[in-house]
Amino acid sequence: MAEKIVSPGVFTNEIDASFLPAAVGDIGAAIVGPTVKGPALTPTVVSSYAEYQEKFGDVFKSGSSYYQYLTSHTAKNYLDNAEKLTVVRIMGSGFSHASATISSSVDPGVVGGGSPHTGSITVVGPSLSLVGTDASASFTPAGGTAVKFKFTSSAAPRVNSTSLIHISSGSTLTLSATNFANTINNSASQSLHKLNITASSAAAIVSITSSLNPGEAAAPFFTPGAFGVSVLQDTKPGGTSVLTHGGSLNVINGEGMYVALSGVSGVTTKSLSGGRDFNDGVMKDVFKLHTLSDGDIMNSQGTHGTNGVLGSGTMNNLRFEIASLNQKKGTFSLLIRRGDDTFKRKQVLENFSDLSLDPNSNNYIGKMIGDARLTLSGTASDPFLQYVGDYPNKSKYVRVEVLQNTVDYLNENGSIRLGELSASLPTFHSGSNSGSLGGGFAGGTDGTTSHPINFNETISDTNTQGFNLSVAAVKDQYTKALNLLSNNDEYDFNLLFIPGIIRSLGNHTSLVTKAIDVCEQRGDAFVVVDTVPYGTTTLNTVTAQSKAMDSNFAATYWPWVKVPDLSLGKTVWIPPSSAVAGVYSLNDRLGHPWFAPAGLNRGTISTATQAERKLTQSNRDTLYESNVNPIATFPAQGVCVWGQKTLQKKDSALDRVNVRRLLIRVKKFVAASSRFLLFEQNNAQTRQRFLNIANPFFEQVQSQSGLNAFKVVMDETNNTPDVVDRNQLFGQIFLQPTKTAEFIVLDFTVQPTGATFPE
Repeated sequence: MAEKIVSPGVFTNEIDASFLPAAVGDIGAAIVGPTVKGPALTPTVVSSYAEYQEKFGDVFKSGSSYYQYLTSHTAKNYLDNAEKLTVVRIMGSGFSHASATISSSVDPGVVGGGSPHTGSITVVGPSLSLVGTDASASFTPAGGTAVKFKFTSSAAPRVNSTSLIHISSGSTLTLSATNFANTINNSASQSLHKLNITASSAAAIVSITSSLNPGEAAAPFFTPGAFGVSVLQDTKPGGTSVLTHGGSLNVINGEGMYVALSGVSGVTTKSLSGGRDFNDGVMKDVFKLHTLSDGDIMNSQGTHGTNGVLGSGTMNNLRFEIASLNQKKGTFSLLIRRGDDTFKRKQVLENFSDLSLDPNSNNYIGKMIGDARLTLSGTASDPFLQYVGDYPNKSKYVRVEVLQNTVDYLNENGSIRLGELSASLPTFHSGSNSGSLGGGFAGGTDGTTSHPINFNETISDTNTQGFNLSVAAVKDQYTKALNLLSNNDEYDFNLLFIPGIIRSLGNHTSLVTKAIDVCEQRGDAFVVVDTVPYGTTTLNTVTAQSKAMDSNFAATYWPWVKVPDLSLGKTVWIPPSSAVAGVYSLNDRLGHPWFAPAGLNRGTISTATQAERKLTQSNRDTLYESNVNPIATFPAQGVCVWGQKTLQKKDSALDRVNVRRLLIRVKKFVAASSRFLLFEQNNAQTRQRFLNIANPFFEQVQSQSGLNAFKVVMDETNNTPDVVDRNQLFGQIFLQPTKTAEFIVLDFTVQPTGATFPE
């Protein structure tokens, strides 16, 4: 064992001795490529082509024509005979999902005995009271007279509001003075230019800051931060107001806050008396919906006309609707609809009833819809996915971001605990978010892509299905996807396809190499690669590409084939790998992975109407000698795969696809089964447990024509005391793979009359 073993694990090795004289279930495939919709750079498992269409789409419009990505063709061919496919969608750098903001009404109704929240600012000392919305006044108190500003509320402090008076989100209430000193609880006087009270982006938070006059070097009014930041918090009705800061302010329970100033030569005050829980004429954002799919295609906002038709609505995007609202219970219903429906003919994809914004309720919107999302972290060479959020996604289409909670909406008697909380409930039929946008989504982008899109036979070095791989940021998306799939603990597959990536195109070459490297690194997957674009006429061009590669974890086929695209109503050219995907899944369904995916029994490409070129026997010989598997055409028998070589140059059993896939299959089984032996006692009983797992499996493979013979050794002969002391359990598995009959030679001997036939 050459590699260094550090952490616990199951380690499998291959010893290819076949060139010497002596010499599980449906795991599925993985596919990397662009799709119409779906989450980008997130390996996603689908179990049928219908599920693939639902999550990733199929037909889409570009310009005045409709197209399908090669990813869809490959997925359909494979899933015709298989039940598991891992899809990794590729998009341009900087892609994003779409979202929709759901708001309260402009003038929310308040139920349950609540009342609008009002407040005022009064000056105590030289008495001055300011009333009315946005009222302002100024005064000049007598020199040396202490002035107290009292912040009061006409209603008791409430949950869900942290200001004693309401200040609009983002606005500033300024008390300014010139050339004055202040005393706070008899502390030393400080020079102060002005005192600001500013509402943050969430109107419920009020910060208090101070700043110095220009050129002054004295300490700021509040000690923390550059100019000091403090937060005034309400507790519950009738409770104590708390001021968090580094200095000291006089906070009087139940009465508000006083700031004592002395030596004031001029003060201007501004009041928002009469302010409401929510600004008059401005809605409160309640929650946001984010599409799980990425890209521009998810944008459905825009003009909407008769019966609510969205001008940008399509079968591939979404719209939402707040279907009902019960203020007495604090609940509402949410519909997720298809983007191209109408109000009269709604196509409801999901219906969530009796949702609540109360995080303490069982039907809290976060729990019912889910707020989790996968974020891509790490580097392009070592990316990984992380979950962010508290609740798993239950919706297939969206996740939720809650902006306003209605904590404990109902009391123990089932009555509204605080009437004003009902003003946080969503509405649909008014306002610039929910209503006038028709429930549409916006903000989705495709990232850095190339347009127009070159499909099928028009794929070029700088445009493969809309992606220019000469741009590093674009190619990085493929690299990240392949690096994600290199984690065989997380993603389980035995075949890999990258349709649209063609080795002879200079900007594509490194991605083909990367895909092969990933399969070799995993040791349990096999990649089918394409080497030349459509229109290649010289066999030397084809064979030159295969000769430049050497791996028994990869195979290549040629030429391209034409297949009917029933969704588009026409025939299209697809690369060999897209067609061969169906051959591999058919082979595994009719036989086993250790059978050859070739020939008239399991290698027919039933959907192909023709191959790009009809190969002669001489053509097939030239290709096969260079490890290119021919796609042949025979009269009355159609188009079929006529070879099963890997790209390995050395003559051995592993230069055949069926043997390599046999090794992949048995390695996966043995490694997965052996995990249960980790950390068990390294003794004869544990070794026998392994033999009890391995021997029956290999006997089954042998009975299914995968092996001629085998032997499993795990005993004291290869687990010496020295091996045991290194905490290793060592096993040896000897296999004699069954060879396929690729060359049938028949001797016809004509004998004279009367001759006897040999026994």
